[in-house]
Amino acid sequence: MWQGAITIVAIAIFNFCLIHMAPGSPVDVLAGESGTADPAMMEELTRRFNLDQPFHVQLFSYLWNMAQLNLGQSYRDNQPVVTLILARLPATLLLMASAIGAAFLFGLLLGVVSARFVGRAADEGISFFALVSYATPTFWSGLMLITLFSVKLGWLPSSGMMTIGSDKTGLAFMLDVGRHLILPTLSLSLFYMAIYTRLMRASMLEVYGLDYVRSARARGLSEARVAFRHVLRNALLPMVTMVGVQVGSILGGSVVVETVYGWPGLGRLAFESVGRRDYNLLLAILLFSSVMVIVTNLVVDIIYTLLDPRIEHGKK
Repeated sequence: MWQGAITIVAIAIFNFCLIHMAPGSPVDVLAGESGTADPAMMEELTRRFNLDQPFHVQLFSYLWNMAQLNLGQSYRDNQPVVTLILARLPATLLLMASAIGAAFLFGLLLGVVSARFVGRAADEGISFFALVSYATPTFWSGLMLITLFSVKLGWLPSSGMMTIGSDKTGLAFMLDVGRHLILPTLSLSLFYMAIYTRLMRASMLEVYGLDYVRSARARGLSEARVAFRHVLRNALLPMVTMVGVQVGSILGGSVVVETVYGWPGLGRLAFESVGRRDYNLLLAILLFSSVMVIVTNLVVDIIYTLLDPRIEHGKK
């Protein structure tokens, strides 16, 4: 636990330094939007936002406030950044859970099929699909999916999380959100689905060569039982580990996907805060993202110990 706390503090310091090294400031953006660059007003805004303080004073003030769970106010919206983040967090969690779940499930299935029919047409076709999915940029696949399913076929909505002006509730509301979720989930999951497919295939082929699998075959067990009863559980371990590693990159990918699809999540909010130079909001989003990654890795470690009883969590 203490290692996670140290990691969060180190990430917070790095993010603070990186953001404040970037050109521009919230005062410049606000002055530009208001159409005036009056020196007195800019000086007042600089003093109000404590940007006139030396860098090290701003850094220690930020860390002290963070220790008190005070992440400050948004320069642009003049609201607590926690309020803005909590309003967008459910949308991002929904998109991430859907993308990770779809990528893991379909990557698992395709990897198992590919390993069972290695060298055959099914294996070749799945390998080609995985290669194309891995090489396709997320923003391009998003635009192509919108062009096909929204513009050409008109089957699915192209943006947003729900129908504008809709007063649906209950099941109708859930179905409406689900329709809007399909394309963003597909765009975000394709890349990771390719990784899981190749990883599952390689892991199963490796486990197939172990002694206990050959013994199971020698006892006359069917190939299906060997695959699902003896091979699949151990082959899953690298997949579970990869989920924890890739949560951070999925968060990064959600910035692109949420921007392309107008999905009202943290990724889109982060993109907007960069353009506004809203330091407090961007730092808070990065901090929340870091905490999410660390917590997810802790959960993955627990799941790993459940899948492999030989590992005793917390003992050497």
